[in-house]
Amino acid sequence: MKLNRWIFGGVMLMLSWATFAQEASKGTLLDKIIVKVDNHYILKSEVEQQYQQYLSSGQANTPTRCQLLEGLVINKLMLAKAEIDSVIVEDKRVEMELNSRMDQMETQYGSTKNIVEAFGKSIVNLKDDLRTSLKEQLTGRKMQDKITGDVKITPKEVAAFFAAIPTDSLPYLPSEVEVGHIVRLAQPNKNQKEELISKLLDYRKRIEKGESFEELAKLYSEDLGSGKRGGDLGFSKRGQMVAPFEAAALKLKPGVMSDVVESEFGFHLIQLLEIRGQEYHARHILLRPDYQKLDLTEPTKFLDSIRVLIQRDSIKFDRAAREFSEDKPTQDAGGMLIDPGTRTTRMPFDSGMEPGLYFSLDSMKVGTISTPIPYRTEDGRSAVRVLYFKAKHPPHFANLKDDYQKIAAIALTRKKNQAVEKWFMKAKDDVFIFIDDEFKDCNLLTGSVTGE
Repeated sequence: MKLNRWIFGGVMLMLSWATFAQEASKGTLLDKIIVKVDNHYILKSEVEQQYQQYLSSGQANTPTRCQLLEGLVINKLMLAKAEIDSVIVEDKRVEMELNSRMDQMETQYGSTKNIVEAFGKSIVNLKDDLRTSLKEQLTGRKMQDKITGDVKITPKEVAAFFAAIPTDSLPYLPSEVEVGHIVRLAQPNKNQKEELISKLLDYRKRIEKGESFEELAKLYSEDLGSGKRGGDLGFSKRGQMVAPFEAAALKLKPGVMSDVVESEFGFHLIQLLEIRGQEYHARHILLRPDYQKLDLTEPTKFLDSIRVLIQRDSIKFDRAAREFSEDKPTQDAGGMLIDPGTRTTRMPFDSGMEPGLYFSLDSMKVGTISTPIPYRTEDGRSAVRVLYFKAKHPPHFANLKDDYQKIAAIALTRKKNQAVEKWFMKAKDDVFIFIDDEFKDCNLLTGSVTGE
């Protein structure tokens, strides 16, 4: 078994978003069963589908069919062992994840109508099709966490791992940049606020007169995720929601509605449904201001003044970001943007970068701060930001000094893969495994997977 490749990922237990969508679009494939692991099975078409996805992605070092089948067998063995070891994922957790992924699909396709047209199935039927596979994914993830949760990597191990890589196999990394920003949100004016509050108070009166909170949330709430569920947010742990929302919700008795509550997301009408220990169950109707109509004058003036202070060295950029930025994900990090793939501040400076950011940096010099630039947040809010071009790193072959975090992540993945291999060789004897003769030469159960 050879999972220890020079890669940035581990054993694949979760379907990618693209695969998830493809699973939704296809029916049950009645083709050849090539592996059985207790009550779980693998179809030949699953291996071929994954193989073709790798080929079409253009990635280097495409795994062989045997290597892909190896990963699928490990996944199924984890599911079988999870049943034996009573590793359980609650249905509530599955439903939350399923709703989250359906929300992602709606964002991708633009509307539920477009999803239905694309897949030829109702939303209810799509969710029914995906529920079982999603539960398997979450169970596999939980089982993998159980196997590898205690695996850690030391600096000495990272250095040894890097030293063992042949010089001609070191990856060549593209130009990278380190960038920070300070964001200020445009705020609704008095008239816009009063209009939203008036609408929510009207909804409250209608509910008090007998109309359904759930139906009004479906019709009017601008929280697209919960709105489709009648405003239902499910159970939330204390500290999970933004402070104004949680404070208002926890003051209520079950069944009672709040006054209008303002938070960073907009204006809420909240109804508490249930309190269970440290969790509470609420629903809401959310209205947001029309962000297209918000005036950017004030946040622009504010950031221009902050920019002058930084240029005069009256305040350091990181301190200004912590004190004044309204972008929560970067505020505590002194405004620095984080690459989602490596979780470091060094981001590839190429066409994959957000276009607005790329073209702004392309006209800036390292060490400078931009003038205020209009900016749209991930949740669609109008804002203004200034950019700080902290550093630019030229293309280079990977090395420990500049790329320690990347290399450490790869070394940790390798060590976790070794833990999975060791677990597999022991656990395979605890379950029934059948492998079709067509794939016997893969040597899946011997610890030495072949090329094909």
